[in-house]
Amino acid sequence: MKIFDILLGRARPARSQLDRLFAISTAQLTLTTELHLRPGERAGICFRPLSSARFAELRGEIEQLLQLSARTSGTVVQTELDAYGFQWALMQDPDFEDLVTTIHMVSLSLEEQGVGDRLLAALFKFFDESQPVYWVYNYKRASYYPFVPTGANRRDSAAELRLAAVMKKELPVEADQTRWFPLWGAPV
Repeated sequence: MKIFDILLGRARPARSQLDRLFAISTAQLTLTTELHLRPGERAGICFRPLSSARFAELRGEIEQLLQLSARTSGTVVQTELDAYGFQWALMQDPDFEDLVTTIHMVSLSLEEQGVGDRLLAALFKFFDESQPVYWVYNYKRASYYPFVPTGANRRDSAAELRLAAVMKKELPVEADQTRWFPLWGAPV
């Protein structure tokens, strides 16, 4: 941090702790056995797009990286914009470990290219019977939180609190519940 940043009260965003993404892999056993959540075959990364030529070049590199990962792991990949204008890198694979590894690989690539500050969230889909349950990794906070949508812009906050209470020993769960942002209409 530079002296002018300190004097003017500006802070650099903390580097994300990408290795914490792997916590969901080890937590999967508890999610499956104790909470009866089965992992979905989809996951995604949400990031803020740039409107520059550099980002277009970077997006090409990301798509190449995703295609390479798809060949080695069998992960199906695509990118799309959501209704709010955020870019998503979407992965589909029946092997949950492959999804987590691909999410980490793409996140690391973005960070190495100098756009890690554009990363917003990684989203992992699980199912409780037929209802989706998401675990959201907030890159800025290096922590997870549950998101249980129940309808159009409605969520089950009680279920989210129960999930967080059980999983806080397994996952770095975000303690500040005001930072449990809903990801309405996520394409995952």
